Amino acid sequence: MFRPIKKKKSELSTEATKELLRNSRRGVLAVNGDDGYPYAIPINYFYDEKNQKIYFHGTAVGHKADSIKACDKVCFTVYSNEIIKEEAWAPFMQSAVVFGRCHLIENQDVIFTLLKQLSMKYYPDESIFNDEMAVSGKAVKMYEIDIEHLSGKEVQEK
Repeated sequence: MFRPIKKKKSELSTEATKELLRNSRRGVLAVNGDDGYPYAIPINYFYDEKNQKIYFHGTAVGHKADSIKACDKVCFTVYSNEIIKEEAWAPFMQSAVVFGRCHLIENQDVIFTLLKQLSMKYYPDESIFNDEMAVSGKAVKMYEIDIEHLSGKEVQEK
């Protein structure tokens, strides 16, 4: 159902792909948008390797939310780890691509727990999270991507 990496020599191992998902700070979520146009937006996220899920926050209304309600199939991409190798002048870059099904999480207790996990990836300490939750915590929604397929590759940009 999902296409394999065409150039096998560029393919990252599953572990290297998961490491990229664990360590990258931002990714791009692509959904089926209005009138058949793709809609891709950068998001903050966290990767739950144990349960093979990706979580991100948002609202229950808007272009992203409407697109996910209309079609739960999404693609999520991260790219990072640009390096220059001794023998090559052009940098190498790694990327991970995830295909899955996305949905809004309804349970407020689960939302709070997941939002805290997401926030701790970005905030320097828990007090900032607590301050943000006091102001806008009830309005924030969490989305979950159930990973159906993931792949990674390293390409040289020349």
